[in-house]
Amino acid sequence: MTRLGDLERAVMDVLWDSVPGTSDGITVREVADALDGRELAYTTVMTVLDRLAGKGMVQREREGRAWRYRAAASREAHIAQLMLDALDLGGSRDAALVRFARSVTGTEAEVLRAALGAEAHGTGSGGAALTDRVEAPSADGIGRRGRVDKATDR
Repeated sequence: MTRLGDLERAVMDVLWDSVPGTSDGITVREVADALDGRELAYTTVMTVLDRLAGKGMVQREREGRAWRYRAAASREAHIAQLMLDALDLGGSRDAALVRFARSVTGTEAEVLRAALGAEAHGTGSGGAALTDRVEAPSADGIGRRGRVDKATDR
C-alpha cells in the first residue's frame, strides 16, 4: 500500500470524516471547501483526488459534468493495512508483534485480546463493541498511537 503525502492524507481525512460509507460521495468543490485553511486551487484538489483514484484509495462516480468521490475503504482498514505492510518490511514479524504488544496501553491490549479471542472462536471481527473501548484520537490528530471508478474506462 502506498503511503500518503500530507495533502493526500488531508484529502482522505475529509472523505473519511464527512462521507459515510453509504453516501454517494462529495465533489471536488466540497473537498476544497473542507480544506479551508489551506487555500488550495480547485485544480490542485482535483489532481490529488485523481491521483488517489489511480492509487485505489478513492472511488468516484460521474454526476453530470462533475465527479463524486468517496473513500474506497475505511480509515481503520487503511491503518490496518499500513500496519501489515510494516510487518512485511523485513526481520522477524514475531519480534515486531511482541514489541508492538508491549507498547500498547492497557485498554488497547484488552481490545487486541478480545479481537484475537473472537477470531479464534470464529465469532467475527469484533466490530464496534471492541473499538468503542479505545480512546478517540486528540483533536489535533496526534495520539500515542461499491462503486466502480468509471474514469478508468476512458
